[in-house]
Amino acid sequence: MAILGVDTGGTFTDFYLIDDSGGVAVHKRASTPDDPARAILDGIAELAEQIAEVVHGSTVATNAIIERKGARTALITTRGFRDVLVIGRQNRPKLYDLSPQREPPLVPDELRLEATERLDYHGDVLQAIDPAEIETLLDYVEQQGVESLAVCFLYSFVNAEHERMVEEAARRRGMTVSASYEVLPQHREYERTSTTVANAYVSPVMSRYLARLQEGLLDRGIERLRVMSSSGGSMSPSAAGRLAVRTAVSGPAGGVAGAFALAKAAGCERIVTLDMGGTSTDVSLCPARILETDETSVGGLPIRGGTVDVLSVGAGGGSIARIDAGGALKVGPESAGADPGPACYGKGLEPTVTDAQVALGRIAAEHFLGGRMAIRTERAMEALERISRAFGGDARQAAMAVLRVANANMEAALRVVSVERGFDPRRFTLVAFGGAGPLHACELAERLRIPRVLVPPYPGVLSALGMAIAPVVKEMSASVLLRFEADGTSRGAGARRASPLRLMRDELEARGKAQLKGEGFSRRAKVETVLDMRYTGQSYELPVRVRSLEPGVFLPLFHRAHRERYGHSDASRVVEVVNMRVKLVVAARVSSPAAVGRGPSREGRPYASREKPTPIERRDVWFGEGAPKAIETPFFDRQGLGAGQRLRGPAVLVQMDCTTVVAPGWRAEVDELGNLVMTGPGRA
Repeated sequence: MAILGVDTGGTFTDFYLIDDSGGVAVHKRASTPDDPARAILDGIAELAEQIAEVVHGSTVATNAIIERKGARTALITTRGFRDVLVIGRQNRPKLYDLSPQREPPLVPDELRLEATERLDYHGDVLQAIDPAEIETLLDYVEQQGVESLAVCFLYSFVNAEHERMVEEAARRRGMTVSASYEVLPQHREYERTSTTVANAYVSPVMSRYLARLQEGLLDRGIERLRVMSSSGGSMSPSAAGRLAVRTAVSGPAGGVAGAFALAKAAGCERIVTLDMGGTSTDVSLCPARILETDETSVGGLPIRGGTVDVLSVGAGGGSIARIDAGGALKVGPESAGADPGPACYGKGLEPTVTDAQVALGRIAAEHFLGGRMAIRTERAMEALERISRAFGGDARQAAMAVLRVANANMEAALRVVSVERGFDPRRFTLVAFGGAGPLHACELAERLRIPRVLVPPYPGVLSALGMAIAPVVKEMSASVLLRFEADGTSRGAGARRASPLRLMRDELEARGKAQLKGEGFSRRAKVETVLDMRYTGQSYELPVRVRSLEPGVFLPLFHRAHRERYGHSDASRVVEVVNMRVKLVVAARVSSPAAVGRGPSREGRPYASREKPTPIERRDVWFGEGAPKAIETPFFDRQGLGAGQRLRGPAVLVQMDCTTVVAPGWRAEVDELGNLVMTGPGRA
């Protein structure tokens, strides 16, 4: 029986199957945005395998927020705080925009309700909530046809009694409820309210989707389903439906997890990931570990919680190219998506990045998706001619310009996660994957002077691999708000109500294990502890993974992390522990991609050959800045290359899930795990 990872993207749905013997099968098919479950079930039928378990990364929650297609949601909050969602933090992401426009809140004015209740910062009750008022508020909520309710009271992360009273009363009426004490029991009223409301907004949508998917899987004899979370682990369908906001960036998280695991098996742990799909490109830097952040943004809304640190930009294969009012070429963030898709797919009319690659000969129509999907080069050229006037009427010059702009967008993102955070990209390996990442990898590596590029054996479905090998993760959190002097003694307002750190960790661990057991995960869990810390006076904190809760151990770790991130630290300053997050990690049944790399392939990959590779054909491919020049370029079947085989660029490697371009001057070699390792001019 096999385990199947499934990643639903904006253009394609990817499948990575691993059987008990380590055999691998990969598959791709067009996504079905109207019902993502349909593409998954159809893909499973096409694989025709006996599957024991499916691990799924979903964009359902993300799309519901971005497209504002979630449930009709109401909010009950402390009197005087109903407008927190509108006021926000008054940040200005576009500093010089004279007419900034903010997205409306997920909850309209008439559904943001107030309850007369108040706690102080110790959690002591200043104004008890009236049960009769709760019922009156819930009567109004029902009259308004609300589908989901968010409850977020001031200081409920210290004392959740009032939130529980509202939650219990609402559940007695059969309402779907998201309470902040469960969704995000941390301080900062705006972020906590925003995250709780977002969860309430998407949970009914996710629950319905997962119910349909589970029903379809059961009809096919598959009883076990796990859902990828933003933290790089997976969780049960019931937890994913209840805490749907934690799946917001599950796809990118799966990609980073898969890339890091494969790179580590190949002996390079310092990597920068480049995951270019149909709609966006996701980049992440891993300095011998996967970095996490405690906040991300989805649809302009702050979402707090443990998340793999990924930066996304609107530069994907389906990103649309256009000439703006000022005559400049723009690429993205609008995407042609799966329907109508790039012009070369046969439906769309607008030129995209994929069309540019087709026009330059880098994507061979007969090899795309293993020959199962028709690519029409003439449609790509016609689309590019729409913008070619700005380039002297030359469609191929327009195509090259489209790639330069798309690469500039991705280069900027790669610089943000590396150079702007104090890391030298020249000391890292670029891991390129996604359906389009290996097409752009050499050019981006040259721009950033990254010496080596690693392309996994199945780069187009690597995120699905990350999901298949993902452990089960349960994350519990609580606010601490304890201050520690340089000598390790604690003080401050939080000390009065906070349990000692060890007791808090033990409590969170016990709650997490109980929840895991209730969700059917009885295997032993590894426990990891993360403390969110900052110097007093700072507004934001750094997550630090700790093995000991002794101040003499975790304080130096924080100083070191602060120095790495910001270039300075001060061991004499008071440090505040803001939050504690306890992660319980249950290892997956398939946990080592090294075995996958060496194992037998369903596509018959040979792993021991030093013979000179033989191209399957030669054809013109256009390279060069400005006016591109045609170079006769060999095309190779990636699945026919064995360990130790080498080739020089220019070259194009084709396989069902992806196309890889080895740029002129670059060299490539297949390693023992089947990875393609490319090195730039002068570095081979």
